[in-house]
Amino acid sequence: MGTGLGNKIFKIGDAVNRLSMTLVALCILVAVGAIVWMGYKMKDNSLDIGINDKIEQTPTVVSQIREIGQWEFLSITDEELIDTVRTGFFSDDELVRIYYGMLRIGIDFSQCDEKWIERDGDSIKIDLPPVQLLDENFLDEARTKSFFESGKWSNADRKAMADRAKAVMRKRCLTDANMKQAQQIAEQQIKMFVGNVLVSAP
Repeated sequence: MGTGLGNKIFKIGDAVNRLSMTLVALCILVAVGAIVWMGYKMKDNSLDIGINDKIEQTPTVVSQIREIGQWEFLSITDEELIDTVRTGFFSDDELVRIYYGMLRIGIDFSQCDEKWIERDGDSIKIDLPPVQLLDENFLDEARTKSFFESGKWSNADRKAMADRAKAVMRKRCLTDANMKQAQQIAEQQIKMFVGNVLVSAP
């Protein structure tokens, strides 16, 4: 009797296994059929994905840089002692004044023409203009002091001394080394501002 019961259990197990295999096979067929059907339905609805890494905002970049106007890259403060002597019949008159100034070196982008910036493939190419003194009125007249003064001096005399002070400051501050440093800073700042840019310095 024990043997008959074992045979029945074995047969039931076989049936369950066959049923499971049949269900698995059926699911596989359904999945394959669904894939084939989807492929058929979508064969005329292709989707192409491409990457366009070209820079299209060149006019925007030009506009933004032009709106900056003057871009200062280096400023130098200077102090100069200027004196002048006027010989008189009985005595000499002397005027000694201390002048202060700040010379700002940079680029005035409003003066650039349309050809200085253009797109070059996936980059922006900039022919960077040379740096220059941005403001000729760099003397701080409010801080000018008379160190020593004897005799009478006209406004024309004082203006002549101020012009001398400016000439001395230009010579002392606008050196090749300072201009080169300002140009290098300009290249670095422009690259940071624009991004993917090829800068050609003068």
